[in-house]
Amino acid sequence: MKYKNLIFLGTSHIAKQSLGEVKKRIEEEKPSIIALELDKKRLYALMSKAQRKIEFRSIKNIGFKGFLFSLFGAWAERKLGRLVGVAPGSEMKEAAKIAKKENIEIALIDQDIELTLKRLSNSITWKEKLNFLIDLLKALFLRKKEIEFDLTKVPDKKIIRQLTSKLKERYPNFYKVLIEERNAVIANNLRRLMSSNHNKKILVILGAGHVDDVLELVKEPKISFSFSVGQNQYL
Repeated sequence: MKYKNLIFLGTSHIAKQSLGEVKKRIEEEKPSIIALELDKKRLYALMSKAQRKIEFRSIKNIGFKGFLFSLFGAWAERKLGRLVGVAPGSEMKEAAKIAKKENIEIALIDQDIELTLKRLSNSITWKEKLNFLIDLLKALFLRKKEIEFDLTKVPDKKIIRQLTSKLKERYPNFYKVLIEERNAVIANNLRRLMSSNHNKKILVILGAGHVDDVLELVKEPKISFSFSVGQNQYL
């Protein structure tokens, strides 16, 4: 998917397919800039040899609910990664390694992870927490999958729509913070990146579920969030 000097590559953070597509697209497109769905903290955690540890003292910055979500999210990602044999975020790590090797500029376009978790901690409701507990128990004991798809591949648009629709229905505030608000931040950063690098080819590597909405916001911004990051982050 292309728009002006932006080229979008939708990925799945635990799909083997995405690793191959990242390498292929960088080789084919030869971008001047690679824009990643990361912030500085998450990139450092990905590239660091030491496993990232979520410290208890971070509760002060992100709130207790945000802290619990980060713990559960890290556990779930590791579990899914072991199932498919790909560490979460491997495609982003691969893109960063290639960029460093080929001397390609990197732009980090996502919102600061601590700010996202703080927003989540302040926004998630008791109803959503109850829904989460119910869904977790169903998954553990009934082992019933409502939506079937191959974890080793990037889900198609139909599957993505089904997943996001379910998320929005069951967890509206969760969806707003993790999807809608971050989409607006990412789109805002991409517009800035485009305006200051209009003659350069920019490869944007995003989770597939973000691509369509981010592209629409880049074309026609609709919402501006006061907590969005102020400037693009470069390496």
